[in-house]
Formats: sequence, C-alpha cells, structure tokens
Amino acid sequence: MVLICQLLSKSIKYCTKAQNRKMLSIICSADCLNQKNWTKQRLTLCSRVSLHSVIDYGPQRMLNLSDKVKKIIIIAATMPLTVRLRVDLRRKWLARLELGIAQRAHLIMIAHPKSGNTWLKVMLSRLYQVRFNLPDNVLNKSDEYSRQYPEIPRLAASNGYYSYEGVIGDDLNVDNPDSTLRNKQILFIARNPIDIAVSWYFQFTKRQSARKQELINHFIEHPIDRHSISMWDFVRHSDIGLPFLIQYLNSWEQNLSNCPNGLIIRYEDLRAQPVKTLTLITKLMGESFSEEEIRQAVEYGGFENQRQLESKGFFKQGGMTLRNPKDTESFKTRRGKVGGYIDYFNPEQIQELEDLMMSSLSPTFNYHPID
Repeated sequence: MVLICQLLSKSIKYCTKAQNRKMLSIICSADCLNQKNWTKQRLTLCSRVSLHSVIDYGPQRMLNLSDKVKKIIIIAATMPLTVRLRVDLRRKWLARLELGIAQRAHLIMIAHPKSGNTWLKVMLSRLYQVRFNLPDNVLNKSDEYSRQYPEIPRLAASNGYYSYEGVIGDDLNVDNPDSTLRNKQILFIARNPIDIAVSWYFQFTKRQSARKQELINHFIEHPIDRHSISMWDFVRHSDIGLPFLIQYLNSWEQNLSNCPNGLIIRYEDLRAQPVKTLTLITKLMGESFSEEEIRQAVEYGGFENQRQLESKGFFKQGGMTLRNPKDTESFKTRRGKVGGYIDYFNPEQIQELEDLMMSSLSPTFNYHPID
C-alpha cells in the first residue's frame, strides 16, 4: 500500500497547489490505504470511488487535472490488484478517459501502432513549440499544450481497437447511429500492413510496456509470449499479425467513409511528400502555417534528427523515451523504411505475405508488392 501512495503522489507534482490539496483529499479519503489489514474488496471500492471522482468528465465533477495525470492515477491505483481485477478496472476507466479525451479534442488521430503517428505528433508539436516557445522535449499528445495556451488544438491519438482504445472504434463504427465523434476532424494514418507487421513485432517484443502488453494479451484470444515468438509466427499466425492488420485497415476505411470531416493519409505519402501532406493535415485542423514553418517542422522530424535525440534520452514521454541504447531494433525511430519488410523474410515468405495483402486489402490504399 505504500507503493500505491507513492505512485499517486508522483502525479501531484504536475498539479497546482489547489489541485494538490484536492488530490490529496481524495487519496486520504480512501481510508483503506491506511489500514494494515486491508482487503481486496475494500481496495476495489476505494479505487472505484477515487477514480470516479478523478475521471468523471462531467463539468460539475471533473477535477481540473491533465489527461496525463488522470492516466497515472488510474494505473497507480489499480497496480496492487490481482491481474484479472486490474485489467478489468483499467479497461473500464481508461476507456472512459479515452472517450473523454476524444470528445474534447479538435483532431482525432487514429493509426495502428508503427504507422507513423508518433512521427506526425513530433512534427505537429514542433509547429507549436516554435510558435509559442514551448519545451522541445514534450510532445502534444492531448492537452499538454492547450492547458497553457487554449488556442492550441487539443489532440486525441488512438489505435481505436486494442483493449480500452476500442471505445473509439465502437463510437466511430460505421453502423453506430449514436456516434458522439463522427462530426469531428478525424485523421486516419494507413501504412503497408506488411511493414506494420514487422515493426509491430519489434515494438511488441522489445519496446512495449508491461502494462500495455498485459491489456492486449487479455484482449486477444491467444496471448503472445514476447520472449519466445518468432517474427514469422507473429506476422503470419498471431491474432495481431498480418491477417488482422488487413482487416483493421479495411474496417477503418469503412468507418471514415461515414465521417464528413474524415481524412485518410498514407505513411508512404508522408515520407515521400512530407511538406504537402503535413500542410493538408494542418488545414484539416483549421490551422494556418507558412510553408517555411512546415518545412522547419519536417526537418526537425527527420529520421536522423529524431534517432539522434532518442539515443540521447532527450524525450521525456513514454512514446519516445529511450529503452535500450544498445539495441537499435528497440528504438522508436527504428528504421522508417518503406518496404523494409523484404529484409526480414525469404522470397517464398515474401510472396505469401504479398499475395495475402493483394487478395484481401481494399484497393483504396493502393499498396502493391515491392519491386
């Protein structure tokens, strides 16, 4: 119980003094934290009461805490619980937080992990860092900038599928008549699903946090042991490999077709024409930047610069923090290569993967075998 108090208190440093007092009152009101002979039932009740006070995004009940702090509180408050209970509560409360972030956002970015969404956030953040003289090492992932400068758009970034993030996919499902998000500015980032599958393998086995992996493994039908699975088994046969990724892209194409302010871009186009594509995205946001501002942001977000910054431990947020400086395959900026999957499989395997993609993926995405 000392651990949970320490973790909760960690989030207090991000708040104002008034917010500190309110958060402390929540922590202290959970009397089971101070009991030596606490029980699982009492801890569960404590977590529910406290999290309800923190996460409820109704105007009369929500504490004025950043989205990052709210997430820290949810994770910390559920850490001592059994796996099943921890997963259930995190899925419930993180889903509620995820939906609230999306409902407050000016732009919703949806992309499968390893599709360039972090790279795009780096470039978008750079535009506002320069304009408002903001710290270089803090990215705008949701409300990091808007809490200080309300004129900066709030963002919501989600894969829209795994575990609690599926609440976004459910809301934007093409068959959902009661969507609360459909009329927002929505950006979907596509990428060649074979390239995603390879990069996703390295992310899942070398970089992903234990808490995220726990949520995903309890979400899919066949949990994955990241220490033993081979790349081929992950890409070709796992629940989150290539067949699923093709289905994922196809479903989001359908979902975006019913969103009046929806836009699909491809990672490959962002690589080939970064200035043009980034300009298109800022226009979707209703923002106006000069061509020079866009070019500077693109240059800052360049692969070599980001790799150098990451290797020095420059970034302070989870998405870009350095994991293992001795293993370049564990870097967030791993390769950034279009069609890089051909370096990891033999010709027969490449043919099998490309045949699957060509037979199942929507032609809208315009992906073809690598020459």
